[in-house]
Order: sequence, then structure tokens, then C-alpha cells
Amino acid sequence: MHIKLKNNVRWVGQIDTELRQFHGSDYSTHRGSSYNSYLIEEEKTVLIDTVWLPFADKFVKNLESEIDLKKIDFIVANHGEVDHSGALVALMEKIPETPIYCTAKGVDSLRGQYHKEWNFKVVKTGDSVDIGNGKSLVFVEMTMLHWPDSMATYLTGDNILFSNDAFGQHYASNTMFNDAADQCELYEEALKYYANILTPFSSILKRKLEEVLALNLTFDIIAPSHGVIWRDNPLQIVEKYAAWCDNYQENQITIAYDTMWDGTRTLADAIAAGIHEADPQVAIKVFSISKTDKNDIMSEVFKSKMLVLGSPTVGNDMLDSVAGFIHFLKALKMKHKKAASFGCYGWTGEAPQKIKEALEKAGLEYVDEPFRHNWNPDSATLLEAREFGKRLAKA
Repeated sequence: MHIKLKNNVRWVGQIDTELRQFHGSDYSTHRGSSYNSYLIEEEKTVLIDTVWLPFADKFVKNLESEIDLKKIDFIVANHGEVDHSGALVALMEKIPETPIYCTAKGVDSLRGQYHKEWNFKVVKTGDSVDIGNGKSLVFVEMTMLHWPDSMATYLTGDNILFSNDAFGQHYASNTMFNDAADQCELYEEALKYYANILTPFSSILKRKLEEVLALNLTFDIIAPSHGVIWRDNPLQIVEKYAAWCDNYQENQITIAYDTMWDGTRTLADAIAAGIHEADPQVAIKVFSISKTDKNDIMSEVFKSKMLVLGSPTVGNDMLDSVAGFIHFLKALKMKHKKAASFGCYGWTGEAPQKIKEALEKAGLEYVDEPFRHNWNPDSATLLEAREFGKRLAKA
């Protein structure tokens, strides 16, 4: 299967509708994904990236049905991660001398993963290769977006940016273009991808966006490594990234908790009611950490101006599900978000204070005081929890 992007550029990747977990089991892919590889046929024939290892044989066979592999003049490896490079071993067995253009860190990555001494050609930002018919490929290093080896490749003439992991989504769509996709699903998956993968690198991304836009290039198409290709107003996703990398937040508060015997859950509902009473305009999202996908919750935290986190006390501490959630939150390095904590307890009641300390270490601004209650909440306690919610809405 191939899909024409523009003129002599085709998508020759793999759509994976069955994928439900990525990065091991660290990222949920409810709508599958795609591994986007692109074939350019000008005076020189160029393959940009390959696909994930489980699809390697199918990829090579499909590519052989499209073109004589020996006609490929060189391969561009924008990123060495296995979902982009997994088919290289099978492909290079067919064309072992074919040059591979990548960054210096890309050489380290590909050698380290596959233990092959291929014909590497190291490039850096601003380097270009003439591919004939008045067109060139221009390389732009995208260090730490999201690996040290990452880069993007720009095709002059056709004005296509092969953006690698920037601007992508884990989203399987047989239409493969943004204007043909369900817009709500596309936006949701694009934001989830940014929130759960790229947020730690927001400051780097902000500088890189400024650098790329300063080049005054024309972008007719932005072709990422996962998900749909942006051909209708492609700069719309660049504008989204510009907003997302700038301490993004909406008028939303997310309440997340885990509970043992429903006491902490009951508090969560009362706090939500108090927030709504004090500010009916704020969006309130309430999630059970143990019953909801962590990436979906984190997407909502990313959108929020405040996170309210709850746990009962077990073994003088919070539940490990809540501790793990905070660990993930800390790794994402979200900025300019407020936080609060709450929980029920039977014996000692340290969890809300421990959550406060952990949230502060994760870089959130703590407000109010930890709210806790001994044993199950009664009507008086629920009123107190509502008042706590009202204070948070005003914080």
C-alpha cells in the first residue's frame, strides 16, 4: 500500500490498528498508530525512515513491489528508535552498501541497537543533499525531541517537512491526512502525544520552533513519523505546539485519587462539588487512578491549572498507585500548575502530607493545607470537603 503525498513523494509505511500499548506498556494507544516511511523519487531516490521491527518483512516486500531496491540512492534515518528503524536490518541485507544519512548520535544509536557497520553519512543542521530536478533535502537537528539523535528533514521545491516525532500522534487512520480524519480524535491524540512524551522538552521545543520559523520556509505538508499527515493548513499543528510548549493550561481542575473503601472517593466527589459551587465556569475532571489509563489522566492534568490528588494512608504513606502517578508526573516536568491533596485514614493519616511534599518536588505550587479525615466521611466532613473545594477554586 502506498499513498501519494505530492508529486514524486509517497507514503510507504505501515498502519497498525491493533496496537494498544507503546514504549513497552508505558503509553496507551487506544486508536492504534502508524509507522510512517516516505519514498522520494527524483533524479535520486530516497527512503526516509522505515517501520517497527514486527512489520520489517512486510515493509521490505511492499517496498520491493513499489521499486527496485537497488535504485534507492540513500536512506535518511531521522531517528534511531526501533519504531522508526526496526526494518533497517532486513532492508540493508538487500542493499548493504546504501548510505544512511543521520546525525552523529544517530550513528551511535543505530550501531548500539543493531551492531552493524553500515555506510553512515553524518549530517548536522543546515547540511543538504541535492536530489535533482531542482530539489534538495535539508537537515535540521532536533536534539532531545525526543531522543539525542533526532532530526527533521525538509524537502525543498515540494515544501515538505518530514518532522519525525514532532507533530505526530499515535492514531491509526487509513485516510492518512488531517483533513480526512475525525478532528476531535485527531486533536485528542495529538495533545495526548505531546503531554505524555514531549512535555519534558517544552523549553527545547520552544527554542527549536523559533529557530525553524525564523528560516521563513514554506510548509505545504508536515509529515510526521506517526499518525496522520498535515496537508490542510499544516501550520495549525505548529501553532498548537507553540501553545502547548508555553506552560499550557485551560480553565480546568483535575481531581485524581485512589481509594480502598470509598472514603477518599467520597471526599473527591465532595471537593468537586465545592469547586463547581465556587466557580461554575471551571471544567472539573475526576478520575480513579487505579481504574483509568494513566496517559489519559495525564493529558487532562496537562490541560489543567490545578491537580488535586488524593489517597488513603497505608503503611504511613500514600498508596503505591498514587506514588507511581506522582513519579510519572515529576518526569514530565510540568510547569506553572497548582496542587492540593486529600485523603481518609484509619490510623495515622500521613498520606495527604506525603503527597504535598511529593507534588512540591515535582514542581507544582501547593495551595491550602492537606485535607484529611479520620474514618469514613460523615455529613459534617463532606461539608468541610466542599468548603475545601471552594477554597481551591479561588486559589
